Amino acid sequence: MSERLYYHDSFLREFDGEIVEVVPASAINARHGVILDRTAFYPTSGGQVFDTGWLEAAPDARFRVAQVEEREDGRIVHYLEAEQAPEKGMQVRGRIDDARRRDHMQQHSGQHVLSAAFVRLFNMPTVSFHMGEDACSIDLDTAVLKPEQIEQAEQLANQIVQENRPVSVKFVKQEEVPSLGLRKVPVVDKAELRLIDIQDFDLTACGGTHVEGTGQIGSILLRKAERVRQGWRVEFVAGMRSVRTARKDYCTLTEAAGLFSTHLWEVPQQIRKLLDDAKATRKSGEQLLERLSEFEAAKILAEMAPGQGRKIVARVYPDRDAAAIKLLAQKLTRLEPGVVALLGATAGQPTAVFAQSTGGPFDMGALLKETLATLGGRGGGSKDLAQGGVPRDEGLAKAIAAVAARLAA
Repeated sequence: MSERLYYHDSFLREFDGEIVEVVPASAINARHGVILDRTAFYPTSGGQVFDTGWLEAAPDARFRVAQVEEREDGRIVHYLEAEQAPEKGMQVRGRIDDARRRDHMQQHSGQHVLSAAFVRLFNMPTVSFHMGEDACSIDLDTAVLKPEQIEQAEQLANQIVQENRPVSVKFVKQEEVPSLGLRKVPVVDKAELRLIDIQDFDLTACGGTHVEGTGQIGSILLRKAERVRQGWRVEFVAGMRSVRTARKDYCTLTEAAGLFSTHLWEVPQQIRKLLDDAKATRKSGEQLLERLSEFEAAKILAEMAPGQGRKIVARVYPDRDAAAIKLLAQKLTRLEPGVVALLGATAGQPTAVFAQSTGGPFDMGALLKETLATLGGRGGGSKDLAQGGVPRDEGLAKAIAAVAARLAA
């Protein structure tokens, strides 16, 4: 098993090691992998993602470490971007991607501080942690999470950051754990546990990489919260991510304010006004469409002479959508008894709506399915109203006309 150098020094960026095993590329992972006798590369584990970097060997061999994975047996595999795998026994010098490692240290240490803040303030334990490329998240075991609680936890977390409390690593025997007051006791079968201790604030078992003082986290910014199955998920960013995120948010809001010709802080008010106006316009449009459809339906029926005690309206509208012809079909079949509406629309997704006045003799749902099946379409509905679509509008008008002729016979 490899010696884990990052366990003792998260700031170690270069190290020497030996390749003790080569893992050939496979269907599971197309890259060649190597196992070293000692490594400072962190593998994906505990919510934290892997390090990247380089393995260099004399005189000029250089391999890009693209992924690091811990196997179930504890072996750490470094997957390489290389056409040929290096040889077993090769001496290499590992170089960690400093910017990526520093970012991960800030995010993971920020998570410890934030999780401890939620416990101290509201007794809300963290049940899981996820580190993404742009943001991180913790899942809290709580049924309720209020906006003011989020703000208070953020304030306490950043207070601890500003105090630059020491962050230390310690190793303890399993039997010592019950007396130490860990924030979360892990369920692991290990004789020795690695603990991360944020002075007088948080103590928890963790195998990740962390800062030496909370001030190195920089800042912690909570982004959003959403209800999930096990409680509440809180998204956050720390360190330089929080700076980049705040800058992006500011630029976005500034651009929005410019579009509204208003102050930055008044953007939400302007958006609400815009939404209210749009809602009112949509409602007015719906009412107008309702009246126009009723007027059109009355005009169509007035111009028709009934055949065999009923009126059959069969039309295809190239400039209307499904909602428009459905409304027209409903108006037609409600204004008079004995009306059948066989309507099509080809604006957007080609659609057909079949309807009849209440108590009519036909089964519109079955009739529509039968008709659309011949055109490669699908649909359905009730005895009096059915709707469906077809892939193309070719043949739709002809099919509707054939149904009208069949019902009129």
